[in-house]
Amino acid sequence: MKVGFVGLAGRPNVGKSSLINAIFGRKVVIVTEKPQTTRNRINVIYNDKDSQIIFVDTPGIHRPLHRFGEFMVKAATAALKGVDIILFVLDGERGWGEPEDNIADIINKSEAKTIIDVNKMDLVEMEDAKVLMEKTKSKIKNIIGEVFTSAKTGKGISELLQLIKDNLEEGVKFYPEDMVTDRPLSFMAAELIREKIFLLTREEVPHSTAVIVEEVKERKNGVLYIRANIYVERNSQKGILIGKGGQMIKQIGSMARRELEFLTDRKVYLDLFVKVKEKWREKDFIILNEIGMRDEIE
Repeated sequence: MKVGFVGLAGRPNVGKSSLINAIFGRKVVIVTEKPQTTRNRINVIYNDKDSQIIFVDTPGIHRPLHRFGEFMVKAATAALKGVDIILFVLDGERGWGEPEDNIADIINKSEAKTIIDVNKMDLVEMEDAKVLMEKTKSKIKNIIGEVFTSAKTGKGISELLQLIKDNLEEGVKFYPEDMVTDRPLSFMAAELIREKIFLLTREEVPHSTAVIVEEVKERKNGVLYIRANIYVERNSQKGILIGKGGQMIKQIGSMARRELEFLTDRKVYLDLFVKVKEKWREKDFIILNEIGMRDEIE
């Protein structure tokens, strides 16, 4: 039985979460087209007949503009420590830039075995992707393999899985076979609510939003009650999230509730409240609770 931890590294929006969903063949982590959708380290557990691979999904590594961004980068960097393999994911269309220089430095300091993955091959010519691959290989020290993938079409996914398995050690499973993530339901609920906000709102609103689940309780009638606060930084953002006649918050709640019911296989009552907390991205209380990484940075 091949067992181990694989940490994903890359700039925001290179498709790390989409790759994980492609590997599982279904949605297990939230994905949108907007950068910095992933704010947390999430362990996602892949099981098959001869392996258990724990994929460590991380926020994109970027130059932080506020304390919230600093916490995200700290979480991503900390998540790469102690993994068995780092999967360095690059955007085949965007190529190499300053973020990749910074990430390469972090990877080399970790001294971990590294697989290079040029992703989004549905958007790039192979010759251009090969140039990017050679550039990356010149920057990374401990390379054990390379792969070209497209999370959208499934290209290279089976090859990537086999490459990971070939480079993991024999061992015993860390998690039960029916466990997909080590995060609690409250965390998954907050993630799904935040994903819908990213999908339905524009400009600064998604990135100015924090979601904290305050209560998860089973009612006597068997319905799962989930209460969550959505924090924004300005009253104008609150108005956008609520929408005319409450239509936007109803749509966010309805979409998130449907996925929560699918996830839990039970009826869910989702109670959402929008609150203004000025400059929450500079406040440790909101940051640590919303992105759930107090233990990872202390």
